[in-house]
Amino acid sequence: LYLFKKNKVSFFHGRGSFAKAVEGGYEITVAGAANETLVAKQVIIATGSNARALPGVAFDEEKVLSNDGALRIGAVPAKLGVIGSGVIGLEMGSVWRRLGAEVTVLEAMPAFLMAADEGVAKEALKVFTKQGLKFEFGVKIAGVDASGDGVVVSYTDAKGGEQKLAVDKLIVSIGRTANTIGLNPEAVGLKLDERGAIVVDDECKTNLPGVWAVGDVVRGPMLAHKAEEEGVAVAERIAGQHGHVDLALVPYVIYTSPEIAWVGRTEQQLKADGVAYKAGQFPFLANGRARALGDTTGFVKFLADATTDEILGVHIIGPSASELVAEACVAMAFKASAEDIARICHAHPSLSESTKEAALAVDKRTLNF
Repeated sequence: LYLFKKNKVSFFHGRGSFAKAVEGGYEITVAGAANETLVAKQVIIATGSNARALPGVAFDEEKVLSNDGALRIGAVPAKLGVIGSGVIGLEMGSVWRRLGAEVTVLEAMPAFLMAADEGVAKEALKVFTKQGLKFEFGVKIAGVDASGDGVVVSYTDAKGGEQKLAVDKLIVSIGRTANTIGLNPEAVGLKLDERGAIVVDDECKTNLPGVWAVGDVVRGPMLAHKAEEEGVAVAERIAGQHGHVDLALVPYVIYTSPEIAWVGRTEQQLKADGVAYKAGQFPFLANGRARALGDTTGFVKFLADATTDEILGVHIIGPSASELVAEACVAMAFKASAEDIARICHAHPSLSESTKEAALAVDKRTLNF
């Protein structure tokens, strides 16, 4: 509220929905403690997303948990099940494992963390398994029974065998859906896609004049920093400026221990696209700051165009990966080459030296490994 007041923004608490189109804009109703009716010439929809539930298995946030419920568990469960090994499943599962829970992760995909670079995913699986997380891939969930004291998950494993997993709590993290509940888009003819997300163009314009949408409720990665960038860009466009967001340069971060972060394309994507590339990698084991921290897990990996040396992707698993990836974002935004990063002086001792060394490794010129 402080920022609202500082910037002279009026705040109306309640559920907003479209009522109808009116001359010069749209009528919006706000249902709350005090019902309000607003008229706006420009509308930005930023209603976010909701956790996707398993069919027929609603979240009770006591035994069957969404990401919200997973953060509110009152005591460490002896046995915890996680369905889905995506970002949220890994973050929640790894936190409760480190706190002492026995954690089993069931994943429908045939391999681990397929959105990440294969090298990073392989290292992450090794590390998380060593930490005690148990993974099963290629599973098909047959049913969830939460009628007793705990939860029993029935599933078919990758070999076709019928299995049961009994746990005290179950976190379901199988993705998220755009939140358009109660928005009443049909009242004004707002177009949604087959997934229920609001259809927008590259500038976040909907099919309606003066109506914009940003964040989880539209296409693109469901990340808070992506939503913020889109919101700023839309405000700039409304003000007559030229806001811009490059979705290809949105960094991805998984806040596990170790952290995982990347920006740009993965090695498997480059192979699939037929792009000739060079790769360079440097382990934190050879970084003085990481050794001093006692956290030498992981590495930094650079992917660069084989001809131009332009950086095509940077992938990190290890300490402060979420911070280190920012340099890669800046470099790629300015079309930097791996050599550009390799020739920039990085402070010693610092974790960022691993970024420089990985860039040097693209040309097989590492100094400390």
